[in-house]
Amino acid sequence: MTREVKLSHVESVLDELSYPATRETAATEFEDVTVLFADGERNLGELISEVPADEFDSNDELQSEINNALPREAVGEPYQSEGEG
Repeated sequence: MTREVKLSHVESVLDELSYPATRETAATEFEDVTVLFADGERNLGELISEVPADEFDSNDELQSEINNALPREAVGEPYQSEGEG
């Protein structure tokens, strides 16, 4: 069964993992989770499998790696202007 979570609530899902954890363990643990972005979605396990770190010592560390690997459409509102000047 696939679970869905908004990007802003992904930290609560990452709390389910015991740390330290390897990238492989984390990717397998979350292969049933879909992260919903402002414009689109992505499988959390696949996203984790693409981060450069091999191990995560904490939820914060894993979340930081995920944030660095997010696609452009993951943040902000669709078609949102960054303003002029």
